[in-house]
Amino acid sequence: MTEDAQADAGLRAAVITGCRELIRLGLTYGTSGNVSLRRDPSSFFVSPTGMAYETLQPGDVPLVTLDGRWFGRRQPSSEWRFHRDIMAARSDVGAIVHAHSRYATALACTGSGIPPFHYMVAVAGAEDIRCAPYHTFGTQELSDAALAALEGRKACLLGHHGMIATGTDLAAALKLAGEVESLAAQYCAARALGNVGLLDEGEMRRVVDKFRTYGSQDAADPALACGGQHLPPRRA
Repeated sequence: MTEDAQADAGLRAAVITGCRELIRLGLTYGTSGNVSLRRDPSSFFVSPTGMAYETLQPGDVPLVTLDGRWFGRRQPSSEWRFHRDIMAARSDVGAIVHAHSRYATALACTGSGIPPFHYMVAVAGAEDIRCAPYHTFGTQELSDAALAALEGRKACLLGHHGMIATGTDLAAALKLAGEVESLAAQYCAARALGNVGLLDEGEMRRVVDKFRTYGSQDAADPALACGGQHLPPRRA
């Protein structure tokens, strides 16, 4: 097996792992949802249409090019268009997860996105998570609506459908999908309790900015000084 063939086999296996993670995490059920992973600037691997995730083999995962051709023994997901269009428009996206998770889908069925009710909404890259209007699955109209809802954002809901989460890699996309579902569940619970207060635009801008370095070991905090790797002696 050539080096390129080995790399492709690894990417195909990663798509299968991502699909099975959607089930394990409770983000989707059966054959709903789909996963894609960028191969190079002009192509990506995507889960095949209509196959149970537990039966997938690497050879079942097709390659799709940005000009709309597919290669392999199985046809790509019926939602290949929005995977293709997001990959084409967003060089920052290396992986895409689409899921019909319970609470995100429930919100999407009301036409509601997720407003700035909690600062963690900024994890998707902006002050809110938009909901794209409904269009028939697999259509160019749905892809266009999804791309518009994702402008300036890493995730969106799809009206009467589900959610899309993106990431630089598959781990990041899966993590964000879980965050979006958690936020959707919290927002549903808050709405059930009554009026939900929202954070203002200025605060959300500050939080979005803080998330740019969140988790980085190089992020500086002027009020906190590193005393070295060795612990100081205990005080009497």
